[in-house]
Amino acid sequence: MIDLSKQDAKGLARVFDYSVLPKNTTEAEIRKGCALTRQYEFAAFYSASAYWTPVIKEELAGYPHIEIGTGIAFPWGAAPSAVKAYEVEDAVRRGCTAVDMVLNIGALKDKRYEVVREELKDFVQAAVPAVTKCILEVCFLTDEEIATACRLIHETGVQYAKTSSGQFEGPGLEQFLVMVKTLEGTAVKLKVAGVKFPRPQNAYVFLLAGADRIGTRDAPAIIDALDQMRQLGIVPKLKLPQPLTP
Repeated sequence: MIDLSKQDAKGLARVFDYSVLPKNTTEAEIRKGCALTRQYEFAAFYSASAYWTPVIKEELAGYPHIEIGTGIAFPWGAAPSAVKAYEVEDAVRRGCTAVDMVLNIGALKDKRYEVVREELKDFVQAAVPAVTKCILEVCFLTDEEIATACRLIHETGVQYAKTSSGQFEGPGLEQFLVMVKTLEGTAVKLKVAGVKFPRPQNAYVFLLAGADRIGTRDAPAIIDALDQMRQLGIVPKLKLPQPLTP
């Protein structure tokens, strides 16, 4: 869990995945998003399509610690596994170092767990060496389905379980806590995305609840609100390292 009492704005920016996802995005908007990503040094920059990856790779040259990401099978995850795997491989070839894939929601709800398991295995294999993040789209799932999806993510070696694509209703805190409880003690990290207004307060609450990453187009405003959140008591005060005694 991230200790917010030890994070200044620069350190905290490294747990945010910044995104520019509208389908009508232009190259100028992608380059502007990359400039903001460099300014804040976010953990990642995401576009809606790997089409933009060469531009992003050019813009983020010299920042190898910043992931270049895109979404796969947005927003329903209903494409056949082979199609998803091809999309993932293509994204990695273009330069993506992180890929967020929506799992097959219908197959999960139909309890066709072997279908979901196999597509997650294909995902992990196709994504090498990129970071893998699986989107559950929790607003369509029961708590039991959320827990089952998390167990499959852990079983197949996906690195992150992600709440939502941001295309529909965002995650509720209770749904996220199901993910936290199910994955407690595992190596799987948790990414929250698609959170609705008011974004700064919500983002910090999810971090306090155990999120390892927050994915949002409002990342700059959330980081800029850090001091205000501390003044209001939503985020704990910054504890500076104690000087060593002679």
